[in-house]
Amino acid sequence: MDLFSSKRLISVILALLVVLNLALLGFLLWQNFYQPEKEVQQDRTSRKTFFQEELRLSDEQNRRFNALRKEHFRGSIPVFIHIAAQKKQLIDEAFKETPDVETINALAERIGKNQAILERRLAWHFHSLAAVCTPEQQDSLRTILESITIRPRITAKKITSEPADTTAAETTSAENPQ
Repeated sequence: MDLFSSKRLISVILALLVVLNLALLGFLLWQNFYQPEKEVQQDRTSRKTFFQEELRLSDEQNRRFNALRKEHFRGSIPVFIHIAAQKKQLIDEAFKETPDVETINALAERIGKNQAILERRLAWHFHSLAAVCTPEQQDSLRTILESITIRPRITAKKITSEPADTTAAETTSAENPQ
């Protein structure tokens, strides 16, 4: 008798394959839909933030810090969006076959004004953060903010010196595109 011609053997193999397929399918479904219980989840307020650790802020100071930061970022987002849209217009104009110098200058001027708005908002935000801190914390906050806002490649010596007058060079290059 041929091994594969036996109806009983083929039925057993077929049944075994069906069971294995169902087991595999069940395992895959279980793996995708089963979410193990998470270990103790830490409450967001119980985690220490960067500023809370670095400045040793109290819980109340940390709460005020977070509220000020959220308020600052909510107010700054529209300005970032305007700058991004203006930069897109600037790029579109720059890629025209004959870009309009006046349009480029106007867009650059508007981007600069919006950037100035952001810088003023940032300065007042820093002032608000400093008002929450004690004098010792203010010194640490100043150091942190300087390290964040001043690029590492710029040395303190260059920052303390007066910036060079670049308006003449900017005007010349803006009027004579290359």
